[in-house]
Amino acid sequence: MTAPARIAAEDYLDALAAQGIAYLFCNPGTDFAPIVEAFARAARTNRPVPKPMVIPHENAAVAMAHGYTMVTGRPQAVMTHTNVGTANAINALIDAARDRIPMLLTSGRTPVMEQGPSGARNVYIHWAQEMFDQAGMLREVVKWDYELRRPDQIADVVARGMELATASPAGPVYLSLPREVLGEAVEPQGAAPRPPRARPAAPVPALTEVERLADWIAQARMPLVITGSLGRDPQENTALARLAERFALPVVPFNPRYHAMSSRHPMYQGGNPGPLLAEADLVIGWENDVPWYPGTHRLAAGARVVQIGEDPLYARYPMRSFPSDLTLRCASLPLLEALDAALAARVSRAGSPDVAARRAALTARSDALRAGWAAEAARDGDGAFCTMAWLNHCLRGIVNADTLVVSEYSFRQEHCPLDAPGSLFGLSPAGGLGWGLGAALGAKLAVPEKQVIAVLGDGAYMFANPTACHFVGQAHKLPVLSVIYNNALYGAVRRATLDMYPDSTAADEDGQRLAELGPSPAFERLVEAHGGHGERVERPSDLPAALARAAAAVGAGRQAVVNVLCPGGMSGGMSERRAG
Repeated sequence: MTAPARIAAEDYLDALAAQGIAYLFCNPGTDFAPIVEAFARAARTNRPVPKPMVIPHENAAVAMAHGYTMVTGRPQAVMTHTNVGTANAINALIDAARDRIPMLLTSGRTPVMEQGPSGARNVYIHWAQEMFDQAGMLREVVKWDYELRRPDQIADVVARGMELATASPAGPVYLSLPREVLGEAVEPQGAAPRPPRARPAAPVPALTEVERLADWIAQARMPLVITGSLGRDPQENTALARLAERFALPVVPFNPRYHAMSSRHPMYQGGNPGPLLAEADLVIGWENDVPWYPGTHRLAAGARVVQIGEDPLYARYPMRSFPSDLTLRCASLPLLEALDAALAARVSRAGSPDVAARRAALTARSDALRAGWAAEAARDGDGAFCTMAWLNHCLRGIVNADTLVVSEYSFRQEHCPLDAPGSLFGLSPAGGLGWGLGAALGAKLAVPEKQVIAVLGDGAYMFANPTACHFVGQAHKLPVLSVIYNNALYGAVRRATLDMYPDSTAADEDGQRLAELGPSPAFERLVEAHGGHGERVERPSDLPAALARAAAAVGAGRQAVVNVLCPGGMSGGMSERRAG
C-alpha cells in the first residue's frame, strides 16, 4: 500500500510542537478534517505533536489554555470552528488579553473554493459561515492576526505569531486556517521549523532611575506599595516580601490577580488602599492598572506617585489618567533585586526616617487587622447563614502548601492566608465571567500533583458552561474542587446600582432588580452527572465537614462541587472583589 501524500496539516502540528506547545485545546467543526487526519497519522508514527484536548465549549478551551500558561509560563494553542467558534471564544480571549497571557488562538476558515480542490465546500453551512473579515471580530484584543495562505509558509507563520505573542507585554495572537490549505499535499520538510525566539524582557531601568526611586523610598515617612499582577513570576513574591520586611514597606494587594504577598506577612496591610493612601507621601503602583479609585480614594497632598511595570501606562486602555512622577517600564524581579541593594546603602544615613519605628507601627496595624478578620469570621460562623468571610475562613481547613486557588469571586487572603508563591490566581481585570472553572482545569492539567480549588460565584459558575467543564474534568481526569458562593444574585449588578443610587427607588428593593438569579439550581447535581462528588450546604456549622469530604473526594481522583447557599450574604459579588 502506498503511503498517502503528506498534507499541510501535518506541517502545522510539527510547527506547533517546534514552538514548545504541548496541547491544542480544540472544539472542532467541519473545517477540522485535515487536522483530524494529521493527528491520526502522527499517532501511527509516534511523531511528537501537541496533545489534542477536545473541549466542548470555546470559552472553556481558551480559559484552560489561560490557566495552563498562568501556572507554567508556557503558551499554548486553541483551535475553534470558523466564525461561530471564534465568536464563542471572544469573552475568554478578552480576559487573556488584559491579563497579558500569550496564546495562539486559531480557527478554521470556511473553504474558499465552491468546488475543485480537496477541502472545497461540500456542506450546507459553508456558504453562510463565510465572513468578509473573520479576524475583525477580535482584532481589538489580539496583538497580531493573519490568515494562512500557502502551505509552504506554515512554519514561518506559526513562528511569527508565537514570537509576537511572547514579546513583552505578552498577549494572544490569532491565525485563521482555510481547510483547502491545510489539506493540500506537500513535500516532507527537510529541516525542522526554527525554534521559538527568546521572550524579550522589558528593560531594566537605568541605574539613575533605580537610585532616584531608592532615594524617594529612603526619604519617605510613609511609603505605600500597591500591587495588582505583581507575583506573576513567583520569585517576585519572595523578593517583595524580603524588601518590604527589611525596609518597612506596607503592601496592599489591590484586586490582586497573582500572589504578591502572604497575609501573614507583617507588612501585609489588607486589600483596601484607602486608609494608608490618605497618609502616604510616596505611592508605588507596581504592576497595577488601577492602584486606587479616583472617585473614592484621595491622595495625600504633595504625595509622589511612581508607576512600575512591563507596560506601566497600559497603552491598550483607551482612558487612564493616574498621575506619575516617575514611570519605570521594566521587568519587576530585576528592579526588586536592584532596589534591595540600593536601599541598604540609604536607610542608615542620618536624617532618614526611622525604619524600625515604622516597621513596629505597621506590624501592630497588621496584627490588629488580622484580629478583626478573625473576629468577623467567628461571628459569622455563629450566624444563621454562610457568608463570604466564613466560607473563606473555612477554606483554611483544606488549603495546604500544595494548593492553588483560582478565584472568580471574593476569595480573600484576610480570611484564608496563602503562603506559597504562585498559589493564587484571580480573574483578569476585564472581568469576563466564566473563566474560573476552565482556568482551574488548565492549572490542574499543568500541575496534576497539586490540589486546585476554584472559588466561584453562582453567576460565574453558570457562565463557565459547567456541563462542558465537568465533562472535561471527567474525560481528561482533572479533579478540581469548585466552591460556589451562591447568593442567587449578580452581586456586581446590585452593588453598582446601590453605589450609584444609594437613596433611590432601586435601593428600596435592595438593588436586586435585574440582579436576581433565583430560583437557584441544584448546582451540586451537575457534577454528579459526571461521576463527581456534590454537596449542598446551608448552615455555617455544616461547611467545614462538607469541604473536608469534597477535598477527600478530589484527592481520590473525583471532581467535586460544594454549593454554599448564602441567602443573606449579599455582600457585593464581583464588585466586592473589585473594591478590595
